[in-house]
Amino acid sequence: MICFMFPGQPLAPPVEFPEDADFEAIALLTRQRASFDLHTFSWTGEPSSDTVALQAYGVAMGLYRTRRLRAEGIAPRLIAEHSMGIYPALAAAGALDEGDALELAVRLGRTMAAMGRQRTYALGCMVGLTLEPLLAIAENNGVYLANHNTSRHFLLAGERGAMEDACAEALARGAFSARLFPCDAPLHTPLMAEVATELSAVAGDYRYREPSVPLVDHIDQDFLAAADLPVFMVRDLMEPVRWERTYRALRAAGADRLYEVGAGDSLRKYNRWIESERGR
Repeated sequence: MICFMFPGQPLAPPVEFPEDADFEAIALLTRQRASFDLHTFSWTGEPSSDTVALQAYGVAMGLYRTRRLRAEGIAPRLIAEHSMGIYPALAAAGALDEGDALELAVRLGRTMAAMGRQRTYALGCMVGLTLEPLLAIAENNGVYLANHNTSRHFLLAGERGAMEDACAEALARGAFSARLFPCDAPLHTPLMAEVATELSAVAGDYRYREPSVPLVDHIDQDFLAAADLPVFMVRDLMEPVRWERTYRALRAAGADRLYEVGAGDSLRKYNRWIESERGR
């Protein structure tokens, strides 16, 4: 069974872009609906943060890769999403048009960026420790689990000073690595409740269709229906990403040809790690 997996936000701008008609069509749509020029990596209307720019780029690449795979005759029977990958996943599943998916992602991104004007936040990528000590580190430092990608790959999120302390504690406890990344907001944590009302208002502006391809969420590993989507768009930002559980659910459902549809190959790396532990 073919499954399209949509990864979350890229961490850096691209070195180069594809050169074909499908990419140009997506680049035009991104300028029209998100006010962002992919070629120059700059805003064409009201400017926003670097994080929102990366979100627009990530959605655009998910839409582009979907077009290219379908042009090759590769169509999914199952769709999965990781973090900000929900937006191109909605378009691939037929729940939103491509332009609406781009616009929604950037509008929500701008809403979240307001948090970064009040406080400085960071994400911490922690590799090597297992879940129990990571949760203890989070509690010790007043930060939160944001991503559970594999048994030894996690993201924590919170205010930057607290995240610096969390990274130092993780390394002291034997983590292979603990890297900090700046962010506008502490995604996938309860701290997002600060802008939950505004996020709900944006998510509620769109008319979602029933997915034409089953769409699995990364929180509960349930199939999303149209009626679920306005609420899920906010839950997506307030609760941790559970990729390890999601991958295992996809495999249990019969997915055996999984395509990462977006920028980078992070999900394929996570999947290889999870597969290496199957049967242990």
